[in-house]
Amino acid sequence: MKRMDMVLLKAGISVGILHVGALYPFNFWWRFFQGAPGCDVNILGSKIPSCVQFPAKILRNNYRMTYTGDRMRGPIYKTLKPDSSSCRLIVKGQGVFLFRTVDNTAPCIFYVYNPDRSDGYRVEFTLDHVSISRISDHTSYVDAKNCMGLVNTNGAYYWFSLDSQNQTLRVGIGEARVETIIYQFTFFFQDNDDRKTNKLFMESLETIQISSESTEVEPIRIIRDPVTNKMPAVVKDRDSLSMDDIAKGTYLPKANLSLAAQQLYDCIAGKKFILDDYDFPDFTQAIEYSIKTPGCWCHEKLKEKSTEFNKDKPNLLETYLRITLGENNGESPGIPYVMEIWPVGHYSPIHNHSAANAIIRVLNGEINVSQFPFLCASKDGVPPFTIANFHKDQITWISPTLNQTHQLRNLPGNAYSCITIQCYMYDQTDKGHYDYFDYIDDNGDEQKYEPDSDMDFIQFKELMKKEWANRPTQSAMDIIGSYYNRIKAIIIGWVF
Repeated sequence: MKRMDMVLLKAGISVGILHVGALYPFNFWWRFFQGAPGCDVNILGSKIPSCVQFPAKILRNNYRMTYTGDRMRGPIYKTLKPDSSSCRLIVKGQGVFLFRTVDNTAPCIFYVYNPDRSDGYRVEFTLDHVSISRISDHTSYVDAKNCMGLVNTNGAYYWFSLDSQNQTLRVGIGEARVETIIYQFTFFFQDNDDRKTNKLFMESLETIQISSESTEVEPIRIIRDPVTNKMPAVVKDRDSLSMDDIAKGTYLPKANLSLAAQQLYDCIAGKKFILDDYDFPDFTQAIEYSIKTPGCWCHEKLKEKSTEFNKDKPNLLETYLRITLGENNGESPGIPYVMEIWPVGHYSPIHNHSAANAIIRVLNGEINVSQFPFLCASKDGVPPFTIANFHKDQITWISPTLNQTHQLRNLPGNAYSCITIQCYMYDQTDKGHYDYFDYIDDNGDEQKYEPDSDMDFIQFKELMKKEWANRPTQSAMDIIGSYYNRIKAIIIGWVF
């Protein structure tokens, strides 16, 4: 009887799975039935905890159970306590150690040790250089191009990257990435046995120990993977990627995003996620009209926001509109989905993103993005390490450790307002949930901005419909353009 009950139970669950099967790839279901790590239930085995409720549980945790790779591999980074003097790498022989120092005039020294601390590397930062040497024989590894070390710049932090697979040591300032490197040394050996010996040594390293002389050093985090190549700015899904794209590193595969970022991407990357749909094919034109027309909502709201970032210095160009979708569920800084409207010539202050994940898609026009190594509270600031333009339907990304600090700008020479969808989510390991975007005001001071809403999306769309319908007599070109937009929206509805 028990065996028959089990068969019936399996059959019932299988029927329920058909309703949600399309959400999950085959390899997930195989692990699910086998009871592999990353799955809550084992149907083929004897233990079936809470399996009657399983389909509902999948729906409540949509996407989070879809991608199990990161969970099975372990954490990507680990936040450290500022007063800790030592920490372990997440994976032996590789990783990035990030830290800041309170006193940029005093040398900063730490060690990278093997298990018994008999050997490793000594790393020293001074005002004008970085020096790294072998502990056992004091051999120095010199980068002839290195001419920087500690910098007397507000907000600066530093990183050291250990890469045993490529036998490379790297050091940088700000975000741990190729663009911020100030020191690099790669080991080369004529003899293959020497190469293997050095690789084994590097693979044995596991502990970072701050010197007792460097009392001003504050650890920030350990990142699992070393700095190797440049990270592409544009994200594409698997159906849009070619073998050349992967080989050249032209685009970031969606699968390489964090679980939280993948969830955000899936919500806004669809072909029907557009402004000019069948319901309102003139939506973008209506927004442009509202921006340019005195008395219309967009025009007046932008004027009202001219002191948002500098209370005593009104600046109409340093404004944009935030139209929010949904509610704040406590998973993000502010409401997670925000449609941002950037009139031509308008820009944001330099700001960061609460160490949250983010996905940004351009829905109309193009946006210019300047990225910075860190948020510098100074009148002079720091120069961006890259500047890029993103055009309609391109998608870019932010992670807790990369692309965090930027400035957005709709360049004065552009023809149209830029409209983006920006979505945010704290990482699963983030227990602090910092609710603000820090930014730099015109005086060079760091300020806090609490992400807010200028209007709900549904209300905004209805308001744009009314303003568009009540505009003065239309020209022949307006009428032709309106019909063109309607036909385009109908075709899009048929195709997708």
